[in-house]
Amino acid sequence: MSSTAHQSVDGVAGIRTLYRQTRQTSLAICDPLQDEDFVVQSMLEVSPTKWHLAHTSWFFENFLLKPRLPDYREFNKQFGFLFNSYYYTVGSMHQRAERGMLTRPTVAETRQYRAHVDEHMEQLLEKHGEEATIRDLIVLGINHEQQHQELMLTDIKHVFSRNPLLPAYSQPNPSPFSAPTELTFISGKKGVVEIGYNENSFCFDNEKPRHQQVLIPHALANRLVTNGEYREFIQDGGYTTTELWLSDGWATICEQNWSRPLYWMEDLQQEFTLSGLRPLNDNEPVCHVSYFEADAFARWSGYRLPTEAEWETAATGTEVSGNFLGTGQFHPTSNTAGKGLQQLFGDTWEWTQSPYVCYPGYKLPQGPTSEYNGKFMCNQWVLRGGSCVTPDGHARLTYRNFFYAHDRWQFTGIRLAKDCS
Repeated sequence: MSSTAHQSVDGVAGIRTLYRQTRQTSLAICDPLQDEDFVVQSMLEVSPTKWHLAHTSWFFENFLLKPRLPDYREFNKQFGFLFNSYYYTVGSMHQRAERGMLTRPTVAETRQYRAHVDEHMEQLLEKHGEEATIRDLIVLGINHEQQHQELMLTDIKHVFSRNPLLPAYSQPNPSPFSAPTELTFISGKKGVVEIGYNENSFCFDNEKPRHQQVLIPHALANRLVTNGEYREFIQDGGYTTTELWLSDGWATICEQNWSRPLYWMEDLQQEFTLSGLRPLNDNEPVCHVSYFEADAFARWSGYRLPTEAEWETAATGTEVSGNFLGTGQFHPTSNTAGKGLQQLFGDTWEWTQSPYVCYPGYKLPQGPTSEYNGKFMCNQWVLRGGSCVTPDGHARLTYRNFFYAHDRWQFTGIRLAKDCS
């Protein structure tokens, strides 16, 4: 599966190449699937693969083709309703909880819809590719599709996990790495620091503006928490010790009967992966844990979760490389070789204790995509670093992912932090 290049592109030719690569990567992700796999919605947060393919095309159609190509004809006028996600300024939409009811359009028709959009996007680039506003919207659409590429894989993993046959998406690809390094803590910067995006290439609006924050003396763990360490938490009564949990977290585990990470089997010896059921590797990073579980584990360990400012300043100067989608692992690895902070990028998204709110001085973007990020800045938590199914070139030092505290179907893991005197 080819990975998508970084978003630093020059000219119409660069945009065209990046667009084509991104669209092809989405289809390549679907290669192992059968038509029956494209339609299932296993829970509210999961969207069918077919819906992802159509929605990403809808994005280009609604925000670029319809406004800028006067002679553009929609592939199907009803698709605007079926494949809108949350853009209320664009129009009404099919209920999210019922996306799995859409047996029609067929997978074949959805592919035809994508081809129709691609054909007209080529025309748009030919006519208007030199216009900065057009190019900016195309790059946003590319990054939007890359986000959905990650969702396609996390969603199909959940879909397959609910099948008693526990089917595999890919062939097993065992981690080439051995035991992780000893868990140590590395001191971070203190005092007034700056975080946020300040370069000239693409970023999402929620990464700006660059601003100052104050950090107290602190240290971050050199690597992610492992499966073996998390099992110790479970065996020590972590899920039955009330005082370790936030109030909402305790209510959630009681209501949902959580006793282990998502995809772990009851014996704590096996886990479901995109390559099917396999033995739990104690050396690999624990993943598919909620904010509540990450916070409880940190309390049990005697530590805490890092803030996003601590994480970003610690990661500054580190190359954005790691176990991303392009490695073909589709699973976190135990690669902690080297000195300093390891596993900052790839493997798992890292929960922080920072609420997802706007940065000081943030201004909501103007135009049709104003609903992209800003309206979600409430009741969610920031994650950093990217995961093993994040497309290559998509993550950045300043990238702010965000999920609700109970979410755990994403590849979410734990890095510890502590205060220093």
